[in-house]
This record gives sequence, C-alpha cells and structure tokens, in this order.
Amino acid sequence: MAKKQNQSARTTLEEVNESLSTAAQRIEDNKKYINWALIAIAVIVLLAVGYIYGIRNPNLQKAKDQIGKADLELMQGNQDEALKGYEKVAAEFGNKPAERAHLNAAILLYEKGEYEKAAKHLEDYTPAGNLIGPASQSLLGDCYVNLKKLDQAIAAYDKAISLSGDNEAYTPAFMVKKATILHEQKKYADEAAIYQEIKDKYPYYGQQGGIDVDKYLERANALAGK
Repeated sequence: MAKKQNQSARTTLEEVNESLSTAAQRIEDNKKYINWALIAIAVIVLLAVGYIYGIRNPNLQKAKDQIGKADLELMQGNQDEALKGYEKVAAEFGNKPAERAHLNAAILLYEKGEYEKAAKHLEDYTPAGNLIGPASQSLLGDCYVNLKKLDQAIAAYDKAISLSGDNEAYTPAFMVKKATILHEQKKYADEAAIYQEIKDKYPYYGQQGGIDVDKYLERANALAGK
C-alpha cells in the first residue's frame, strides 16, 4: 500500500517540465482562438455599426431635415406648405420624425376641417408620453365626433383617459368629453357615473375648468330616472 502511494506521489523534473510545456502550448492555442473570436466579434460589431449609421441614420437625418423645413414653414405662417412637408415625412419614413409628422399633419388637417384625413394620421401615430400621447387620442376622439363615429370617439377618449393617468388637469377634461358623447347617445346612467367620478376624484376641476359638474351630474341622474 505504501509502495503504491510513493509511486503515485513521485514525479520527475522532466515530467513537471513536460506538463508545464503542454500547459503553455494549450494557453498559446487558446490565445489564438480567443484572438480570432475577438476579431470575429469586432467584424460583426463593425458591420452592425455600419448598418446603423450607413443605412438607418441617413434616413433619420433626412427625415429631420425635411421636418425641420416644415416646422420653418409653419413658424412663418405657411400652413399649407408645412402640411405638405409633414405629410411627405409621414409617408416616406417610419422613424421618430415621421411620428411627429403624423401628429402635426393631423393638427393642421383638423383645423382645416379635414377630419377623415386627420383621423388617418392619428391612427398611424403611436401615442407616447403622458401629455402628448393622451392629447393625440383626445384629438382623434374629436375627429370621430365630427365624423359622427361616436362609439369610436368614446374608445379614443377612453385611451386618452388611460394614458393620462390621474393628471388633474387633463384626465377630467377627457372624461367630460366622454360624458358629453354618452349624453348624446342617451346613456344617462353612464354619463352620471362619469360626472360622479370627476366630483369624487377631481373635486377642484369644475371650479378650475369653469364647468358646473354638479349641474351636469344632477341632469344626468334626472334623465336616468334617479
């Protein structure tokens, strides 16, 4: 037993050197593999960067340049030219400047009374932010109201309400718009529920917004038979 232990524990200087040499060679080989891998990764990264800056960014810059020209036309009071610029950016690109182009075009078209075209731009617009996003959906609701598409108007106002969260200035304003449509549809109980919610959650809105919430709540309840 002792003899076996001595044999297993025994190692010559040549064996040690041989082991060290083999290990060194393996390390060298691994370094080569690592270097090649790093080169491959660098090539992939350069290709990706080249794609982003060589393909996507020129389009982004082009869109920014075009929407900047449209902005300048609007600042100078040339609304028709500005509208043409915004519609061109919205049609040609699919990036952030195009999103803003959709929104700006919709606003100008709404002011011109072209509600169908304005709604189309807003339908293609992706709502973003807790102010512009809700406002865009409220404007979409206004378009639908003018187009006599009341159910779609309510859906748009619901989205505006959802996106604005508990904003005391804007959420109850969107709720009032929805309540107005419900009144038009003779859904008085639903209308009353909205005014009651405004009164409970936003007690100062009526005074700040110049709306007599109590009067409209009383009217809705009376028409609902309450």
